[in-house]
This record gives sequence, C-alpha cells and structure tokens, in this order.
Amino acid sequence: MPPQKYITHARSSQKTEFSMTAVEEKFSLTEVLSSFKACLEKENQDVLMDYYISGWKGLVRFMNSLGAIFSFVSKDAVSKIQIMEAFRKSSSGDQYRSLQSMVAYELKAKLVDLNKRAEHSNSGCRTILRLHRALRWLQLFLEKLRTSTENSKTSVLCTEAYNDSLANYHPWIIRKTAMVSFYALPARNTFFEVMNVGSIEDVVTMLGEAMPYVSQVYDITQQLYAQHNLLDLP
Repeated sequence: MPPQKYITHARSSQKTEFSMTAVEEKFSLTEVLSSFKACLEKENQDVLMDYYISGWKGLVRFMNSLGAIFSFVSKDAVSKIQIMEAFRKSSSGDQYRSLQSMVAYELKAKLVDLNKRAEHSNSGCRTILRLHRALRWLQLFLEKLRTSTENSKTSVLCTEAYNDSLANYHPWIIRKTAMVSFYALPARNTFFEVMNVGSIEDVVTMLGEAMPYVSQVYDITQQLYAQHNLLDLP
C-alpha cells in the first residue's frame, strides 16, 4: 500500500492519542537530550527517524507546557509528527528508517512535489522540512535562553530567534500574531522550571549538553536537503 494512501487512515487513528500525550505529560529536557543524542547513527551519521520523532514529541510538550503561546507552531508540529508516524507504520516503513533513506526513497519513487503542491503534498520530505524549519527556531531560542542573564527578556530572545528562522516562511498575519503572543512569555526562571531538571545551574548545564546534539541534527538535515535541492519545497 503506498504510504500516501495510508496517511488519511493513520492520521485519524493517531491524532487524539498523541495530542493528549503531548498536552498532559510533563516536559523533560532529559528525554529530549536522550532522543537527539540517539538520533545520529554513529557509523554513518544518518538521522534516525524514530528518535527524531521522539525528540520532537518532547519539544511539543515544552511548547504546550507554556500554554497557548506557541500553539501556532505546536499544533502544526503535532500534525507533522502524526504523518511521519504513519509512514513508519506503513508497508513502506523501512524506507523511512532515517531521513537519508526517506529522501532517497521518495525521490526515486517520485513521491515529492518539487515545484508545486499536487498529489504528494504530505510527502515525508515536505513534512520533515516543516519540522526542520521549526527546529531551527527552537534551537536558536533555547541557546539564547542558555546564555541569557537573569534580567534578559524572554520575549526579546524569542522574537530574535523567530525573526532569524520561522518568520522567513510565515505570511504576515502569522508573523504579527506570533510577535504579539511573545509578549506574554513568562520570565526566564519560569522557563527553567518547566524543564524539570533542577536548579537554574542544572538547567544551563543540561542545555549546554543538549544543544550541540540538536544543532548537529539540524546541520546534517540542512546539508541533506541542500544536496538534493529540497530546501524550498512548496
């Protein structure tokens, strides 16, 4: 069964389960660190899909733990996660073992809309690209939090990270809504409490350990997509 046809059924059966999990379970920075650390296969640096999805589920919990402020990203991320989980459970699931195998398979099978959205609008390549762009924003924001001071304004840090990443792909109305919502962000210490690690020093230390792995996953994905001219998929 072609994965594209499988998507509709799989998404309807998984949506409620993951949405509830993402909202109700507490965010754990430790789990995100473990997922992105395990994401890269040691031998060939392939980005393993299951760990990538797991890391993203953790990031969704992080966004949801702060209320509706980041819902413009988290809702879309949940949708994209469901699509990728459906691919992994489909008859072609082995082709989606890693980002590298997915790209090779979908391009060879002509399952990617390269110039305009058509019958493959939910291709794995396009779906991961949307998560990839959002990961850049979270990567920049979390790194800014890590290196910030007690008096730093999280709204400013988040806006800077957004302008350097996701804002480039959002229409004006979403950019405007995002900018306004950032003003409601809690103080720096509240962010650190949400991470459920311990003291501020513990959080800063763990972020320092986690961010290089997130950055490495992002960089390898960026190179993979650039190599195959997939960075501007419609």
